[in-house]
Amino acid sequence: MTSRIARGFTLIEVMVTVAIVAIIASIAMPAYTGYIQRGRVPAALDGLNSYYTRMEQRFQDVGNYANAGACAVAYPTADLFTISCTLANAGKEFTAKATGFGKMAGYEYTIDFLGVRRTTAHPKGTPASNCWSTRGKTCDT
Repeated sequence: MTSRIARGFTLIEVMVTVAIVAIIASIAMPAYTGYIQRGRVPAALDGLNSYYTRMEQRFQDVGNYANAGACAVAYPTADLFTISCTLANAGKEFTAKATGFGKMAGYEYTIDFLGVRRTTAHPKGTPASNCWSTRGKTCDT
């Protein structure tokens, strides 16, 4: 009598393994995607911070933020964000805004002439207090 030694995996073993991998992937992928999204925000916040600093330097030198009715300082660049500025009070006040586009659509951050930071739009909601948030309704520390 000859005996056969079975080698390999049964169909059930393969199906259980595939199911376990699918469950792990369904949990890990949303967390990873959120991590990637949060990683794109600091470029905009750094751009707003540098813009605020340069605008304050302009105000110290000249006494206003305006140049011929427009914001006096050139806008910095930030990946997937457009930075803009609006003036108020005859050039004595400004608000700079970073608005996301493409993969960052739905994100918007501002800083004003007093240095007040706000998250004005975020896919998970905006914080009740003045702050910049990468996670939504909670302020980052």
